[in-house]
Amino acid sequence: MPIPDYQSLMLPILKFMGDEKEHTLSEIIERIYKTSNVSEEEKRQLLPSGQEPILRNRTRWARMYLERAGLIESPRRASSRITKRGLEVLQQNPTEINVKYLARFPEFVQFRTAKKKEEDKEQRKISEMLDPNELLENAYQRIKNELAEELLKEVKKASPKFFEYVVVELLTRMGYGGSKRDAGEAIGQVGDEGIDGIIKEDRLGLDAIYLQAKRWDKGVVGRPEIQKFVGALQGQRASKGIFITTSSFSNDALDYARGVSPKIVLIDGEKLADLMIEHDVGVSKVTSYDVKKLDSDFFTES
Repeated sequence: MPIPDYQSLMLPILKFMGDEKEHTLSEIIERIYKTSNVSEEEKRQLLPSGQEPILRNRTRWARMYLERAGLIESPRRASSRITKRGLEVLQQNPTEINVKYLARFPEFVQFRTAKKKEEDKEQRKISEMLDPNELLENAYQRIKNELAEELLKEVKKASPKFFEYVVVELLTRMGYGGSKRDAGEAIGQVGDEGIDGIIKEDRLGLDAIYLQAKRWDKGVVGRPEIQKFVGALQGQRASKGIFITTSSFSNDALDYARGVSPKIVLIDGEKLADLMIEHDVGVSKVTSYDVKKLDSDFFTES
């Protein structure tokens, strides 16, 4: 039989999680492998990129959509369990759960609206006017945006110690802090007057960058927090600082940071997720496509 599409996997996943226990993604995938009635050859069938089995990829998407609709939740990193709403859905004994079914839940509608902006007729006309390269670019951007949202959600759930690890990993991959060991020892060891750590600007340590990192789930970082950080930098006679947060910054904070000395860089949750994707922190490559064009010079006869 053909490999099930991701929508047809939603109900089997929810039923599996009806035991109200926590299950990892690997457990969910294993369950789908056992109950999907596909052949061993189909289980091994890969995406065009050759990076991941098709059935595994579709299982991940189905799980993510159920979570966006509030039918399952992630109490811990890499772990999921059914919610009260999910149990209520199972009690109704639906014959199918798909995107249309999930649209009855406001959280899912908001998710789809934010990412797709519910393409109206005019937007469909625009899509029809795009060439294949533009359509590919738009699809790539949509996948990237959804990944960034998932990534930031996981970072916010992480412990302060793990968030510290994320910061170290990101900065070292960006070329700061020297080695991972150097950066790890430098971050989280100060904790004085609004400074969480000091890292090298380059591997030689020709200059130092002072760091403040706040893992906030709600609210925004306001001007007073930035003023406190700047005051700490001035007390250390520092010329550069980075303020990282999983939240966002108020307009007052942004305006203040632009004109202040020493120079500081503000990285909010959205920028943090983008940098993590760009530098392969907390993400792995699934698909890669080479877009080619005709080589006209090849066909030029001399």
